[in-house]
Amino acid sequence: MEKRLVEDKLKLGVCYYPEHWSEDLWEDDFKRMKDLGITYVRMGEFAWTIFEPEEGNFSFDLFDRAVTKAHEFGLSVIMGTPTATPPAWLTEKYPDVLNVAQDGISYQHGARRHYNYNSENYRKLSSIIVTQMAQHYSSNPAIVGWQIDNELNCEIDVFYSEADHNAFRKWAKEKYKTLDNLNNAWGTVFWNQTYTNWNQVYLTRKTVPNSPNPHHMLDEKRFISDSAISYAALQADILRKHAPNHWITTNGMFKHIDNHRMTTEILDFYAYDSYPNFGRVIEDHSEKPLRDRKWSWNLSVVRSISPNYAIFEQQSGSGGWTTRLEQPSPKPGQLRLWTYQSIAHGADMVMYFRWRTATKGTEIYWHGINDYHNQPNRRVKEVEQVSSEVQQIGKKIVGSSYQAEAALILNYDNEWDGEFDQWHGPYATKSKDAWIKAFQYNHIPVDAFNLHSETTVVDLKRYKVLIYPHAAIVTKQQANLFSEYVQQGGNIIFGCRSGYKDETGQTYMKQFPGYLSDLVGVTVEEFTRVAPFEQVPSINFKGAHDIEANDFNEVLQLEKDAEVISTFSGAHFEGKPALVKRNDGLGSSYYYGGVFNLDLASLLINEFELNNYQEKFELPEEIELAIRQKDGNDYTFLLNYSDRPQEIVVKKEFRNMLTGNQVCGRVTLEPYDVLVLE
Repeated sequence: MEKRLVEDKLKLGVCYYPEHWSEDLWEDDFKRMKDLGITYVRMGEFAWTIFEPEEGNFSFDLFDRAVTKAHEFGLSVIMGTPTATPPAWLTEKYPDVLNVAQDGISYQHGARRHYNYNSENYRKLSSIIVTQMAQHYSSNPAIVGWQIDNELNCEIDVFYSEADHNAFRKWAKEKYKTLDNLNNAWGTVFWNQTYTNWNQVYLTRKTVPNSPNPHHMLDEKRFISDSAISYAALQADILRKHAPNHWITTNGMFKHIDNHRMTTEILDFYAYDSYPNFGRVIEDHSEKPLRDRKWSWNLSVVRSISPNYAIFEQQSGSGGWTTRLEQPSPKPGQLRLWTYQSIAHGADMVMYFRWRTATKGTEIYWHGINDYHNQPNRRVKEVEQVSSEVQQIGKKIVGSSYQAEAALILNYDNEWDGEFDQWHGPYATKSKDAWIKAFQYNHIPVDAFNLHSETTVVDLKRYKVLIYPHAAIVTKQQANLFSEYVQQGGNIIFGCRSGYKDETGQTYMKQFPGYLSDLVGVTVEEFTRVAPFEQVPSINFKGAHDIEANDFNEVLQLEKDAEVISTFSGAHFEGKPALVKRNDGLGSSYYYGGVFNLDLASLLINEFELNNYQEKFELPEEIELAIRQKDGNDYTFLLNYSDRPQEIVVKKEFRNMLTGNQVCGRVTLEPYDVLVLE
């Protein structure tokens, strides 16, 4: 069952840290928030020492005053449990709570997220502080919900403390029951790694060469995810018991957590922290980089967890720590653009990070809405504009669903296996990026779809087209599911390195692509990486120019009634099949023996009738199109990510929801401007 945020209209909020500021500032801060149209204030997640200055001694005075003052101005408070930053008294007295690197060196107090999820002491002390807070604030009229911890697995996403090794041993024993089963699953007969006693089982440790057992590594990621979810559940259970009228969520999206399962099992909805400015500073030499527009894909992944979600941290200023991540300031209009990027993809609550830039600590250059001096600036004016607009459109847009007829399939097992396996992980990343660009630049909305053990053909049939570029791990059950989807009218596209592994990460003793072979109608005759010094082979797709087949090539051999769409040229396998299509029932499957690029993905998109936007608009590449729908009404978002004006043609008459004006004909979108049409 999908968990989603339920609001009566779109709402804005802001992150605020009363413990950072003189109490003399609070009233003016909360008044200005209210004047800006802010509804929610998020606080508390880094303040354990304020709530519990010494073990067993609890103090709520400071936050009681802050919450009361916020409530005086009609603001609602989202309270964070403060477990992301354990106090110095705690880490000094209980050093076993500290996280440890793979080489055995302990991390120390002084930053954040330096704890581990499996320390019994940390779980006990976390339970105590969360219980105290839940009991204290359960009937407070200002508090509406809780954020568990802060950004689980941010900063560090692997854990090797003694408590983690012990918990992993228990986890493995529960999963495999016997050492024989574990040894088989991990293939320990290779290199004489066989375990003969459970006490020999640890999380991965430094090896010579530094190349731990890959099947062991895959289970390690599963264990880390289970540990994080267990720790979040510990807190959620307490909050449900003592504050049953408040909703519960957590924020961020980081590696080695099955966020879908965590949300389904313990949260009311999912919340994300959106920082598109990262996309402007991360080095990207690929073709037509998306920059901040790439965050639309991140939001698609969030939407696959909660169709309507919250943004708990929306970038509002330049980002930078004292030690890293120097970012430019958002250009005029970008703060507003990024807000609408979040809303277009399903956010019904957007909270800006942060109200005012910190004057102390590591994040003194991570700028908020207000600068240190508290004087008016253009970021405040942009939030004021967004707030005014959101109040106009909020009741219509809220609860509406993003519309997409295509989806990229994601799967945690393949993601985690691909982190370590360089024979499919990097290709999956490269092809995924190519497809995201193809959908974006062709103005076709796309979903992320999480494939898991409970997925049914009904789930898949929501989409005309599914893309699963390099699915190394494919079970027989999944292959049968894809076949059923195709027979019932779906279309699915695979790339090289698909279907050759089982759920342990071991390879099948079957011709590639394993259980997918019957569906796609081919086996792999031979395969090769493309060496840096070699000529890159190419393919010719339906008369289009030669498309480079970079990185990896699979020569395909027809086994069923598959149609050869393209062949290789410029290699010793000249003329051999590279891309095939097989019709089955009402649908079709495609298999490409290579890594997708933007050219090929764009051409393949044209094989399907995915979007009728051409009947309504003429759009340049710089514009993103997104559609949310409710009660049969479409709400179309057109977002200009360019620093230059873009001319669009609106072929039918629409109403501009932000101005109330009718729109038709040629329209110029200013740099970073937004149209919301109905």
